[in-house]
Amino acid sequence: MTQKQIHLAAHFPGVNNTTVWSDPAGGSHIEFDSFVHLARTAERAKFDFFFLAEGLRLREQGGQIYDLDVVGRPDTFTVLAALAAVTDRLGLTGTINSTFNEPYEVARQFASLDHLSAGRAGWNVVTSWDAFTGENFRRGGFLPESDRYVRAKQFLATATELFDSWRGDEIVADREAGVFLSDPNAGAFAHTDSQFDIHGRFNVPRSPQGRPVILQAGDSDEGREFAAATADAIFSRHGTLEAGQAFYADVKGRLAKYGRTPDQLKVLPAATFVLGDTDADAQEKAAVVRRQQVSGQTAIKFAEQLWNRDLSGYDPDGPLPDVDPVVGDSHISRGRASVRMFRDPVAVAAQWRALAEEKKLSLREVVIEVTGRQNFIGSAATIAEQINTLVQADASDGFILVPHITPGGLDEFADTVVPLLQERGVFRTEYEGTTLRDHLGLGPLRS
Repeated sequence: MTQKQIHLAAHFPGVNNTTVWSDPAGGSHIEFDSFVHLARTAERAKFDFFFLAEGLRLREQGGQIYDLDVVGRPDTFTVLAALAAVTDRLGLTGTINSTFNEPYEVARQFASLDHLSAGRAGWNVVTSWDAFTGENFRRGGFLPESDRYVRAKQFLATATELFDSWRGDEIVADREAGVFLSDPNAGAFAHTDSQFDIHGRFNVPRSPQGRPVILQAGDSDEGREFAAATADAIFSRHGTLEAGQAFYADVKGRLAKYGRTPDQLKVLPAATFVLGDTDADAQEKAAVVRRQQVSGQTAIKFAEQLWNRDLSGYDPDGPLPDVDPVVGDSHISRGRASVRMFRDPVAVAAQWRALAEEKKLSLREVVIEVTGRQNFIGSAATIAEQINTLVQADASDGFILVPHITPGGLDEFADTVVPLLQERGVFRTEYEGTTLRDHLGLGPLRS
């Protein structure tokens, strides 16, 4: 049986508590050298793409900036455009919000990035769910959560019309005949729906890929349907075998109704990793990393997000609060998507208490346990085996790797794990194409 080829991407670790900024090896999350280091490491390892998330507002807790996270994020387009000049083949993907932007502006920026990078642009289409973020924009928080996918779908459809307003053969530049454009109507568009009413001319000729590769990260039923209809890749939080296979089968099973085949949508869970000389060594390192990621102060902040009350008087190395969470529309933590997962805070608190009782855990230890994400932990050989097993078992098509150290956190993986995957014949030794679509095995767009 032919083995599937693994797809790998590098996530620049940004505004989150998984980044151990306090580690002596930690560097800047704003200086350009940090972006260059991670991107060049990913490119020499032949990764498919570099991924840059986006935060439109700094998160707050108790009305103050949540400074246990790494604070600040430069503009996505600016960073990716600059990286296009210092990389040659690596895909350059970024999260751009569909709630607070306009299709013409975003389409123009992505078409320009695709030109500057010679066909390496990718767009992670996201929505914004809260009025808190909306306060930074003139649109405020007017868009109900129930309507956010309506706008996202129409936003992407509108942007696609703009990308397609140029066929790609209009510029002839015939010096002898004195003809530059073969079609005087190039770039003309007109689009009207419930969200947008625009008409004019798109001023960026068709880019090398035709449009950026489309990525999507929604996990709800509506988000999965949106990805099945429109995306080239979907990010997932289901990185274990059983959960990954269920998600993989679900989203791939939705493609046929849109006239698509399973190979036209890549499933890419996010994953962290900790490498060691041996599996035991890696486990010891991983335990240290988790305690770095969840300091006592961070544990209290996480608990406050569930309890929705000030817990600064509690000892993180002591028991969980014996009071119940405050339930209501007002929340102590603003701008964190994680709070939406606590649909029944009182029930979740009871689960945390049961876990603490069963395993004799402190407040901090409970937070460490319940906030852990999919990890690859072990020697290089073990991690290579784990990744390959999950991909060949159709639990994913590859992984978005999130180092816990910036900017050098990917170096060891590139030097030790990637060569083992290459030896197995499941990961490229050289780039075979020049565009991001080539790397992902998507093939060219139809005209």
